[in-house]
Amino acid sequence: MISGRIVRDRGGAARGVAVGLVAVVSVLSLGAGSVAADTVPEPPAAIPESDLVPGVAPGPAQPWQIDTPDQALPPKVYTPSAEEDAVEPKEAATGTYDLIEYVPLSDAASKVSCSKQTGPYQKQIEQWLKLKVDGRQSASDCKAIQKFQTQHKIKPAIGFAGPVTWYQMMLLSARKNPNAKKNCPVKSYKVACVDLNRQVTWVQKGDEVVFGPVPMRSGRKGYATRAGWHSVYWRHKNHWSTLYNSPMPYAQFFDGGQAFHAVYGSIYTTVGSWGCVNLKLGDAKKLWDVLKKGDKVYVWGHRTGT
Repeated sequence: MISGRIVRDRGGAARGVAVGLVAVVSVLSLGAGSVAADTVPEPPAAIPESDLVPGVAPGPAQPWQIDTPDQALPPKVYTPSAEEDAVEPKEAATGTYDLIEYVPLSDAASKVSCSKQTGPYQKQIEQWLKLKVDGRQSASDCKAIQKFQTQHKIKPAIGFAGPVTWYQMMLLSARKNPNAKKNCPVKSYKVACVDLNRQVTWVQKGDEVVFGPVPMRSGRKGYATRAGWHSVYWRHKNHWSTLYNSPMPYAQFFDGGQAFHAVYGSIYTTVGSWGCVNLKLGDAKKLWDVLKKGDKVYVWGHRTGT
């Protein structure tokens, strides 16, 4: 029998010193195996997207600061000269649009080969890859994610469930039939469809997709790309932001200061734009040839975190 020793303090009050009595009795009654079986650890918390950094050190093509130079207010509308319209925007530097995943700082610093950390898109990516959906990173999860990243040239391919990997999956899901769920209204005229949920955009006329889908970056929290119907009201091939003194190539404004335009930097970032729909230079150039003044734009959904 296990018993406690009773001692007296100066005031004569008794206090129990049965150290470990309850714990010992519990172990004796349950058994070690029962304790292990009944204890289910909580899955590790996903690392917030805001705490991630580029997994590959940025260079001239992808500087650290890549916030888009969007216009907060409607631009001054004028008719560009023929000479101005004849000039094509400068080409993007090689590597500008490489798929650089955002990863935990510790993984980037130590250059891990396979991440053990739970990413912000862990469950979504597990479901996409038909893995066990438990929201916790495992060795098998890492290998499966790493394989996908390698196939799609996402760097570093360390199996971390980050935003670039997830949005690349969303782009793939949209390619065959972007309007499968009929979120974008089908009209007899052209409609530029902006899907904030999947961060993709395309143009359709009736049921025919005449452009895209292509990846995009929409507005951040507090500066969300405005949902609903809009119209392209001004186009400027070589637009220059007077607020930020920066280029906005192939700008097509559809609502105040919000426009489709190219950026010379990654469109896959942990924060969105200031409201514009950012595109790769080649995609923005193609969209320039598809849309015209007066064409309709339809925006719906929510960017993650907005």
